[in-house]
Amino acid sequence: MASETHMPAPVCLIENTNGKLEVNPEALKILSAITQPLVVVAIVGLYRTGFSIGSTVQSHTKGIWMWCVPHPEKADHTLVLLDTEGLEDVEKGDKNNDTQIFALAILLSSTFVYNTMNKIDQTAIDLLHFVTELSNLLRTLSSPDLNRVEDEADLVSFYPDLVWTLRDFYLSLEADGQSITADEYLENSLKLKPDTHQNHQNFNLPRCCIQKFFPIKKCFIFDSPTHRKKLAQLETLHDDELDPDFVQQVADFCYYIFRHSKTKTLSGGIKANGPELESLVLTFVSAITSANLPCLENSVLALAQIKNSAAVQKAIAHYDKQMAQKVQLPTETLQELLDLHRASEKEAIEIFMKNSFKDVDQKFQKELGTLLKAKQDDFCKQNLEASSDRCSALLQNIFGSLEEDVKQGIYSKPGGHCLFMQKTEELKAKYYQEPRKGIQAEEALQKYLQSKKSMSDAILQTDKTLTARAKEMEETRLRVRAAEAEAQRLEKIRREQQQMIEQRERQYQEQLRQMEMERTRRLAEEQRALERKLQEETAKHQERVEAEMRQLQNQLQQQQYNASSPDCILL
Repeated sequence: MASETHMPAPVCLIENTNGKLEVNPEALKILSAITQPLVVVAIVGLYRTGFSIGSTVQSHTKGIWMWCVPHPEKADHTLVLLDTEGLEDVEKGDKNNDTQIFALAILLSSTFVYNTMNKIDQTAIDLLHFVTELSNLLRTLSSPDLNRVEDEADLVSFYPDLVWTLRDFYLSLEADGQSITADEYLENSLKLKPDTHQNHQNFNLPRCCIQKFFPIKKCFIFDSPTHRKKLAQLETLHDDELDPDFVQQVADFCYYIFRHSKTKTLSGGIKANGPELESLVLTFVSAITSANLPCLENSVLALAQIKNSAAVQKAIAHYDKQMAQKVQLPTETLQELLDLHRASEKEAIEIFMKNSFKDVDQKFQKELGTLLKAKQDDFCKQNLEASSDRCSALLQNIFGSLEEDVKQGIYSKPGGHCLFMQKTEELKAKYYQEPRKGIQAEEALQKYLQSKKSMSDAILQTDKTLTARAKEMEETRLRVRAAEAEAQRLEKIRREQQQMIEQRERQYQEQLRQMEMERTRRLAEEQRALERKLQEETAKHQERVEAEMRQLQNQLQQQQYNASSPDCILL
């Protein structure tokens, strides 16, 4: 468990010496030893509102005083009370210190007590608004990373709760004839007017800012503690000598502070301990020392500067966010990028106009225009570079295989240049088909082709040399083929002539054969004819012989008959 811190009396944390703020090393040493989480309560008000109030009109606190004590309600927490020198101290003379002290109190505390007199008026609201804006500016100056758009919850957790205390309150807590609480009185005082009239905008601006930076607000009213004649001895008076209502009001105030004041929280939700509060003190005092912060005397001009600077930054942040969401570099055309720029530019200007305050001579609007023009130029430059990078990568990817083929000698042959150019055209068509090359597409391609012209020329020269050699070889080959063809032709003629001779010989022999066959046939036919004639004659002769034989036979038979006949015998 961390040890408790016991301080018998307050020490000055930040000294205001001759108008210059300096950090007290002794106070830092005390802070550095506190390891417990801190609840930091800061009080700011008019002069004579310090830890000890003297009987004169001389302000006691010079700078910011610190008192670290064990928290009466939260175990293992340390309560850090910060009291500031009174605002508008006539002895101090330098009102610039007022704004610095006021701003530091807001930045260092987790509960900020704003102590004013009598009632809530426009002056008190404007003062709180101005210093709140100044605190935000100071925080941004001390932390450059906060120039980005900060998380709203992170921002709210860093700023303190607001407790507005009203000393010697003399008004009746009523509104529209009805009783109201002190908190309702505060809310009514910070309520916005509904219309957009310029005067009402000026009325609403500080209230809107206070509501934004102090979402948790509480109001306490205090009657006069005692009779005016006894105010000079106020420190020596006992509670029973004070007005009972005042005593109760103080008790209610202390109860709220002890029970509801939150732990000091840094960006990212970190609960601050002593060393971290020490670091905040050094950081913010250093920022004040190095920065030319505006003072209360020029609050309207200073507030305009703060608000308009913030409006410019907000507009630029919105422009950056919109362009980051909408723009994908490289764009296909410059017009596409310009259209996106103009749309984002229009929204940025609208945001600036909504958040600006008394931009005299449109100084900040012109500054915004200059920044937006620079943003446009930068985007155009980025677009060119993105397009060049994209095209270079595409060209390398698409034409890489062609370059490798060239190295391998694929095109080192007759007609190789024609094939090379044909392949180049195919790859160019493939390159043109690739999307989102951007505005450098054609120029990058032409530069690439120009860079490879020597390679193309070398292929062309090789092609010509090899083509000429091939032509000679082809001519020789053609001559050889012509000679071979002629020899083949002559051989063919010879063979044809030989075939003709042989054919004629065969025809002659065939004719002889046919003639022989015809002669043989005729002889055979003649032989057959002779044989038939002989046969016929033989047959005829045979027939005549046979006829004669028959005739003789018949004659013989007749003779025999006749011989045998009686008549013949008689005769």
